[in-house]
Amino acid sequence: MNNFDFCVGTHILFGKGQVERLPEILSPFGKKVLLTYGGGSIKRMGLYDRVRELLADFEVWELNGIEPNPRIESVYAGEKLCRDNGIDVILAVGGGSVIDCSKAIAAASCSDEDAWELVKDPDKIEKALPLCTVLTLAATGSEMNTGSVITNLKTKEKLGFLNDAMLPKASILDPTYTLTVPADQTAAGAADILSHIMEVYFSRPYAPIPDGISESLMKVVFRYAPIAVREPDNYEAREQLMWASTLALNGLCSTGKGQAWPCHAIEHELSAWYDITHGTGLAILTPRWMRHVLNEGTVDQFVAYAVNVWGIPADADRFAVANRAIDRTEDFFRSIGIPMTLGELNIDDALFPEMAEHAVRFGGLEWSWVPLDKDAVVEILKQCL
Repeated sequence: MNNFDFCVGTHILFGKGQVERLPEILSPFGKKVLLTYGGGSIKRMGLYDRVRELLADFEVWELNGIEPNPRIESVYAGEKLCRDNGIDVILAVGGGSVIDCSKAIAAASCSDEDAWELVKDPDKIEKALPLCTVLTLAATGSEMNTGSVITNLKTKEKLGFLNDAMLPKASILDPTYTLTVPADQTAAGAADILSHIMEVYFSRPYAPIPDGISESLMKVVFRYAPIAVREPDNYEAREQLMWASTLALNGLCSTGKGQAWPCHAIEHELSAWYDITHGTGLAILTPRWMRHVLNEGTVDQFVAYAVNVWGIPADADRFAVANRAIDRTEDFFRSIGIPMTLGELNIDDALFPEMAEHAVRFGGLEWSWVPLDKDAVVEILKQCL
């Protein structure tokens, strides 16, 4: 295993009714709150009204309409609200997009740099406003990590960035707030969770502890995602997916492992150019990436995945066993209703060379488990058609 630092200081409040503790977790940071959220889902489920009731003793400003792929314009709008009103703490109520945007706002509000410059060079972030979250979608794990992803449509860039200052101080995880998530979003969220696990599982070096944790989490998602899609009000399925989502990307699975995130780097180009759902793009890419990188040096990890996650017996040629596991992965995504070709999303190959160039430039793909150049990325994208 590689050397690593592991310290995740987010206070997690998990389970039904934990939102009642909202005043308790916000009060230490001050009384001026910026409430951020996306569309109307938190109002339809009654969460918005309850949050506003709980914040009766606070001064509250709002930023709503945050996009599914949060845009730099929303960051600028939130930063202005924070600066103009002396905001003490940000409360993000929503899924990963709302939380990611709020992280960028928190950092930009404490810096003299332009917000997009901070996205491009997060080492410039020295501090950030305190951030607390109320999670409404199991997908990104942003509620317990230091990362954010922001899109700039003008430059056709969707960039991920990390800084410890952006780690949420506290996150409320009540699975009941995910019971109304539509089937397609539930499925895309499950794909996002799995990709977060797989991006570090399929990397070097072999590390029995994090790899064993990853295998267990993948089995949980493979078991419960179809139930949540089929039975949206199944609380057990929702709570298992929610906690798996958080653990998938809080650093636990990556301790001692190398990280390059090739599928995310390529998918960010799809989202930047076509504004598609992130989890859907990851589901389409992942099996094709797997087949591309399957070789003599990687096959044993795919066999471990086949045996330990899918229960496929290792009673045949190693490559046959590995390909059975990849087929099972693709079949799973298709079974929960995810479109599995780019053609189904009306995406053709016209922009593949430019997208591939961006992915290589910004994605660090030369450090991948199997290094990828521009031609390799184009080939993977073509396999997705």
